[in-house]
Amino acid sequence: MAERTSLGRSSDGIISHTNSQRLSRLQEAARLIAGGGLGNSSEVVPDSTMRTTPADIVHAVDLYAAQFQSDKPRSLAGIALRSFILGLLLSLCAGAAAGLIYLAIPIWRAPFFLFALCLFHFLEFWTTAHANPSAAGVSSFLLTSNGSAYNIAHSCALLETTISHMLYPHAILPPWAHTLLLCSGLVLIFLGQGVRAAAILTAGPSFSHLVVHHKQTDHVLIRHGIYSILRHPSYFGFFWWGIGTQLVCGNLISLVGYAVALAWFFKARIKGEEILLVKFFGDEYVDYTKQTFIGIPGAK
Repeated sequence: MAERTSLGRSSDGIISHTNSQRLSRLQEAARLIAGGGLGNSSEVVPDSTMRTTPADIVHAVDLYAAQFQSDKPRSLAGIALRSFILGLLLSLCAGAAAGLIYLAIPIWRAPFFLFALCLFHFLEFWTTAHANPSAAGVSSFLLTSNGSAYNIAHSCALLETTISHMLYPHAILPPWAHTLLLCSGLVLIFLGQGVRAAAILTAGPSFSHLVVHHKQTDHVLIRHGIYSILRHPSYFGFFWWGIGTQLVCGNLISLVGYAVALAWFFKARIKGEEILLVKFFGDEYVDYTKQTFIGIPGAK
């Protein structure tokens, strides 16, 4: 839910009048385009000074198309390139992991981890685009917008699972414990990914990767679907997805690191969001908190 900005008024009123006139023309042009150029017979014909000209329609279309250019946040070229790279890596890693599993080579966990990452980032864009198309853009993949700590954490996890299974190809733990941890990790990965996707799709147009600090006119408290059970289900999903990946990878150091870092991060973020949500919805949100849980250690 990105913040909206309002048009300012200049001291002489000229800029404000020009902006409002231009907006009226753009709105009329949009209606004409949506109606196939036929307009609406029930509408009152505007004054001749405000009638839309072909040039206005062309300008409106150009403004709309400009947001998809290669240097813009919603660049179609950027989206296509990232989708292609993620799809290619996902396929290669899935094939590599399957082949190594077939050959009983423990290092299969490294390409599996990359596969899980590719799938996560692709679904992050896809669910956003499906639920809230107007908010979908290059940044919706979350490939570079999480900061350097995010990339460092995943790099360390990949390095740990690669080195540990090269140096110790045979399981250190008893077979039953190894199988239990592996299966638990897979369950958490699917659970976390599923819950996060469900959270985004259920939120629909209300979903955003950014925290909103001001209540909007169409801002409503979502209490159905996955939100009837969990508060902040997208955070719940990512937390347990991250824990699951490290269990599958067999990483001890990264498992502890992920758990501590993610719990601390989400505890702070949820605390700030809860303050804003109480401010937005008052007692309605307070009652909602009594009927749901967060499901992340340390977060209340």
